[in-house]
Amino acid sequence: MSNYIYEPRTYRNQVHGTDLISFGVTIKETDLYIRARKNLRSKAERLVQKYRSILEKYIVRYPDFLMTLEPFSPGDNTPLIVKDMAKSAAAAGVGPMAAVAGAIAEYVGRELLEYSSEVIVENGGDIFMKSLSPRTVSIYAGKSPLSNKIALEISPEDTPLGICTSSGTVGHSLSYGKADAVVVVSPSASLADAVATAAGNLVKTGTDIQAGLEFSEKIPGVKGALIIINDKMGVRGNLKLSRID
Repeated sequence: MSNYIYEPRTYRNQVHGTDLISFGVTIKETDLYIRARKNLRSKAERLVQKYRSILEKYIVRYPDFLMTLEPFSPGDNTPLIVKDMAKSAAAAGVGPMAAVAGAIAEYVGRELLEYSSEVIVENGGDIFMKSLSPRTVSIYAGKSPLSNKIALEISPEDTPLGICTSSGTVGHSLSYGKADAVVVVSPSASLADAVATAAGNLVKTGTDIQAGLEFSEKIPGVKGALIIINDKMGVRGNLKLSRID
């Protein structure tokens, strides 16, 4: 959990709506944008510190958890967030740190639900959402002409939900692909994060969109996926889209 390169998250300026309170939490590499019924910044900060500490201590004991790009098998008496990341990454065939952003968003978000009936936690393009009303999530895809032109329509009955994005052209996260955005939706944010990374690795040109979608579709727990590269887009699964004018 190091070697972080800061990149301004200008897509957060696209957030609209006044029904929830917005606040940020930044601790070391972790940079969360949170919306809830009330300002829970202090509680969120403690939760981020809690889960970062769990992961950092585990990595000291098992450095391969941080470094490997292959599935990792945790030992006995492993913290739950570590098990979740390892399980999600194994399902996608990637290393466990491919699931870290989604996992932190989800674990922080689920604990915040004790204090707010609605919580949205965004962590570098990876979202955990529990909502009581319909929400629209616009898709940021860098320099693609489709960036911020397409949105996911999220129904409250489908939440809690993970909505995670991987990109080979935006941000600092490791990707072997060239997709502008690979969005995966799953009840598990850690799984959505890992699968988005794995699918993104497959997409180097527009002709690879089909392969990325088929890969995502085969993984149990994935509700749907969307891939954008340049001016091309493909969608699979149970997703409702709308156009942003």
